[in-house]
Amino acid sequence: MSAAEEPEAELTDPYATQRLARSQRLLEAIAPCKRIVTVAHVNPDPDALACMLGLKALIEAKQPGKPVVMTVDGMIARAENRAMVELIPITLEPVETVAVDADTGVIMVDSQPFTGRRAREDMAPRVVLDHHETGGKLEGVVFKDLRPNLGATSTMIVGYLLEQGVSVAPTLATALFYGIESEIEGYPREACSLDDGAMAWLFPRADKDLLARIRNPKLPQSHFATFKHALANSFVYGDVVVAWCGVVTQPDIISEIAEFFQRFDQVDWTLAVGKFDNMLKLSLRVGLLGSHSGVVLRAVVDGFGTAGGHDKRAGGAIPLPDERPETIETLLTTIRRRLLKELHVDEHQGRRLLQATPTIPAP
Repeated sequence: MSAAEEPEAELTDPYATQRLARSQRLLEAIAPCKRIVTVAHVNPDPDALACMLGLKALIEAKQPGKPVVMTVDGMIARAENRAMVELIPITLEPVETVAVDADTGVIMVDSQPFTGRRAREDMAPRVVLDHHETGGKLEGVVFKDLRPNLGATSTMIVGYLLEQGVSVAPTLATALFYGIESEIEGYPREACSLDDGAMAWLFPRADKDLLARIRNPKLPQSHFATFKHALANSFVYGDVVVAWCGVVTQPDIISEIAEFFQRFDQVDWTLAVGKFDNMLKLSLRVGLLGSHSGVVLRAVVDGFGTAGGHDKRAGGAIPLPDERPETIETLLTTIRRRLLKELHVDEHQGRRLLQATPTIPAP
């Protein structure tokens, strides 16, 4: 039996009939469109990238001849993400260069309109597919599939491909597998049986060498310099660590640092903050299920910026009124105090994570 003929039951999906209706409704929603443009959140991650690639395969198979343009909003920043785009490969057009007319259908993946996660909001989506808890403005959307119970939006795409009998090539299987894996890694996991079933179906079909190359890219010197800066400027308050990453060369490293500090055995919460362009970028992590980090971070940045996310992971951004050191210091102090207040932690019990480390003479 070929991959295209294998039954949807392999995903052990109790909502298979309901989801079949969803995939049919998706295709019907874009049927009148002569051209499709897929968009995601700013600085798209592997889940968003895999979704766009999977939708392209679905549309090319079920509505042949219809052009599909995949876009990038912002930059492909994290080394693993760049490796994924280059090695699969995934052809992306800068979203600001893509024109949309009445015959174009826009599909938004892994995000929702006006949630503070996109640089360009003038492209009104016809379809929205997302697994985040943060709700957006959905007026005018013809079809939406919003499932916050899923660990990754890519899991939806796997279901669509299976139920529509679309063959999944090894490169696409690799992209979708990594898209899901990158979303649900860490402990405790935010995943359900559908995510696990999708990964079990994809893994035998994925290119293992390609997957290994995506997981293990080479890193620039700036990566290690940012980690050094964050380690030297991290403070612990009870079960919370707050890390100042300084000026960063790419914004995704802030979330990498937040994930790195989550392995510290004395904390449950980590907030990493860095300056990128004229913004403060924030990444919040928590090791406890049911903590609603997205809700917490929105309260922290209320009145200053935007934020959203999952139960365990959230991100946000605050535009800087100016870039003077005293302005940044005041904002950092406000962010820290608000976070600790939200978590009912005494800010006066803070201490440096690490004391100054002696250095050996340079060779």
